Amino acid sequence: MKRTAATITAPPHEARGHQTLSAYIQARFDEFSRSQKDVAQYIVDHLDEVAFQTAEELARRANTSSSTVVRFSQALGFEGFPELQHAAREEYRRKVAAGTAGVGMAGSPEPLFSLDQNEFETAIVADHQNVEETARRVSRSDVEAAIDAIVEADRVLVCGTDQMAFFASYLRHLLMLLDLRAEIVASPSQEALSRLGRIDEGTLVIGLSAGRPHPLVVRAMKLARHRKARTLSVVDATLSEVAKLSQIKLYYSSNSPAYVRSHTALLSIIQALAYGVYSRDADQYADRIKAFRLK
Repeated sequence: MKRTAATITAPPHEARGHQTLSAYIQARFDEFSRSQKDVAQYIVDHLDEVAFQTAEELARRANTSSSTVVRFSQALGFEGFPELQHAAREEYRRKVAAGTAGVGMAGSPEPLFSLDQNEFETAIVADHQNVEETARRVSRSDVEAAIDAIVEADRVLVCGTDQMAFFASYLRHLLMLLDLRAEIVASPSQEALSRLGRIDEGTLVIGLSAGRPHPLVVRAMKLARHRKARTLSVVDATLSEVAKLSQIKLYYSSNSPAYVRSHTALLSIIQALAYGVYSRDADQYADRIKAFRLK
């Protein structure tokens, strides 16, 4: 039966040339369901990949189902995923033509390995690209603001659960080497909750998040905001709720061909932040590190 005009969903602005797909998704982000937000975040941050992935591959990378990807496409006003992908390709091509695309442009260095890469080499190449993409997207002003916040804080509280707990602990270790007061919240234990309860205006709360943020990290950021503490987030999704609750935001790329996200760029950011703090007064911090090691 022929559909009437009333049943046809209007295409998004991108299809009419008024707005890019990324901008359209960001404008409507709060309307989406929880699973659709996972898809939205991945598309906005990985447009170059979405332009050439299948719906199944996109679903795997966004930790959701292919049916969710299709429903998300329809929620935007497309007939299905192929039409959304076409809009993604058009936006990506315009970025390449304008010289603003992050990867794969002319004049890039020779590839690390030959085309017939094995799994090990593919993973190494992905990590290399993640660090490069992260370096392109992190602004110097945001990095300087993050370093200032760490140096000026009376206490640094690093929040990261599950896979992020390791990186939270490592950042705490690097800051303690500089004799800075640093603590972590890695689980909803009584001790961790008591640390959250001591958040005040002199505290810097750092939230680490990969993909969909853990409720405990979101809670910490909301509490910090309520108590007028400074907040810093390091996330792999620019539309993450943790990022939205933060005053300072640092993005890292976590693309991976494997069954888990890549955190190579996250480790690079953590070490670079610690080195930035150290460089503010290298002589003083060198003495502190020496004293710490002698304890």
